[in-house]
Amino acid sequence: MANYPSISLFLPAWNEEDYVERAVTRALDVLPRLTDDFEIIVVNDASTDRTQEICEEMAARIPQLRVITHPVNLKLGGAMRTGLSASTKDIVVYSDIDLPWDLRELERALHLMDYLEADMICAFRFDRTSEGPKRILYSFVYNLLIRSLFDINIKDVNFSFKVMHRRVLEAIELKSLGSFIDAELVVKAMRKGFRVFQMGVDYFPRTRGVSTLASPSVIMKMVRELAKLYPETRSPEAPLKPVRLPPSVAPLHPASARRRSHG
Repeated sequence: MANYPSISLFLPAWNEEDYVERAVTRALDVLPRLTDDFEIIVVNDASTDRTQEICEEMAARIPQLRVITHPVNLKLGGAMRTGLSASTKDIVVYSDIDLPWDLRELERALHLMDYLEADMICAFRFDRTSEGPKRILYSFVYNLLIRSLFDINIKDVNFSFKVMHRRVLEAIELKSLGSFIDAELVVKAMRKGFRVFQMGVDYFPRTRGVSTLASPSVIMKMVRELAKLYPETRSPEAPLKPVRLPPSVAPLHPASARRRSHG
């Protein structure tokens, strides 16, 4: 087993009954080879299929699996904020639950983080032709826009393969509720001075279910959030509510806060 730091793998899920067991099973095959301290977090974003039932059955027999369920659908941004803030390990990994990249690539990403002394690794896809011309065009235009507006050289900002040290999440605040959250995360990390590097991977498109990430409504929301959050994303201030609190800082509990205010 490689001697890497502790790992949190976060997987957002909305109506993913076809993928959730497959994703957790593959994670359980890969993660123990990298570290003896890991967790798998599935955020069930108010699914209406059997996603919750399958997650609960697996969690009952897999101690490393944590399931968080939203009572209402909060979209990708809400699911990512929940999953990232719930992580407890030193290295946090984000992937879509349909596993568009081979989880075995995680070892290469961790090696690069160590060798390059990186705070974050962002993967990009070698070949996207299987997605069709429309999605390729959308992605090209969006990535060009992000690179131009924020002066960053990231090839594939929305690809769901990001590996980051917990210190990144302790230093930034995320506000996006939609698909702009990927760009917000990466740009704020770079603007805060964290070392972000890229690596290319083979891409495996979804074969079950339907992706809604290229729908007109999702794209319009992403553009609206980009316009709204542009100033603070380009010049992030000290976070009022960081994604994660440092280990030495305990969250403020309402009951204790009331006792202090009346004492």
